Amino acid sequence: MESFEFSTELVPGLPNELGLECLTRLPYTAHRFASGVCHRWRDLFQSPDFHFHRKNLGYTQKVACLVQAFSGGTVNEPKRPGELPSYGISVFESLNRGWYRLPPVPKYPNGLPLFCQLASCEGKLVVMGGWNPVSYDPVADVFIYDFTTQQWRQGKDMPSKRSFFAIGACSGRVYVAGGHDENKNALRTAWVYDLRKDEWGQLGELSKERDECEGVVIGEDEFWVVSGYGTERQGQFDGSADVYGFKSGEWRVAEGIWEPGQCPRSSVGIGKGGKLMNWAELNTAVRVGARGIMLGGRVLVTGSEYQGGPHGFYMVEVKEGQIGKLEKINVPDEFSGFVQSGCFVEI
Repeated sequence: MESFEFSTELVPGLPNELGLECLTRLPYTAHRFASGVCHRWRDLFQSPDFHFHRKNLGYTQKVACLVQAFSGGTVNEPKRPGELPSYGISVFESLNRGWYRLPPVPKYPNGLPLFCQLASCEGKLVVMGGWNPVSYDPVADVFIYDFTTQQWRQGKDMPSKRSFFAIGACSGRVYVAGGHDENKNALRTAWVYDLRKDEWGQLGELSKERDECEGVVIGEDEFWVVSGYGTERQGQFDGSADVYGFKSGEWRVAEGIWEPGQCPRSSVGIGKGGKLMNWAELNTAVRVGARGIMLGGRVLVTGSEYQGGPHGFYMVEVKEGQIGKLEKINVPDEFSGFVQSGCFVEI
């Protein structure tokens, strides 16, 4: 890793190359404790370059981060009669089928903003927007969770308050587009957030208003803003997408890529031949509220068989675009709640 130069040995008694190799192999769950050994190790583990070094060597792990309803009325307390569930972030590790919760965002200790959006950026989890869980007013908050320090920090607010927007991330930047403003007007605007600089920049406008659209990043080439509807066409979901090229910096329109009238929220996947697919059509067991989180060659799929039915959790293998059969997984009761949205984070 050429960007790192060490004046003293990383690990006493070992050449720096071998010491770096040892630290690279540490599982991410040990990074917080290892960061406390010395300043040199702390700087290494918190460096984006170290994250990419581990990624290139195949030592990162993809986990699913889910905005999930907890059974309690608040994240850490029992539910009181008549109280709606609060939402927090659950983490699923596909390798060992383990589950755990992230600590609450300090600004919202009793539950995340409703309908907030998630994105993964350089091994960190980014939470944006949503509605204040008490007043239901839209918020422009941005929060970043660092899995190394296991702490939240607040980023620069979104340029404007928007709800039900498309989100995606690539190369240290988070892209948002569409949704609606505080007056329920559908939006065409799009912005990009630079995680390292903590700065926002404006992109060109979409071809049309797209409320309740879905964001999908394909490879490291394009950000797709799928479906949605205009202010005067409430609920009439469109069959097209606006596609932003990361290299060209320009938008293009892709027609006929989504079933008109179907809501795309959190249910858009990538199937055979790179074509978009709907996770809700995979199996009747997940036809209501379907969500799919890519975890390398496997996908965590959640959903219900009918409205108000129990939420099921499944793993599906994906090989060369071919989607396998659902494999039901057992989930602890405290992690069986409704999944509102989610993303994977490569740690």
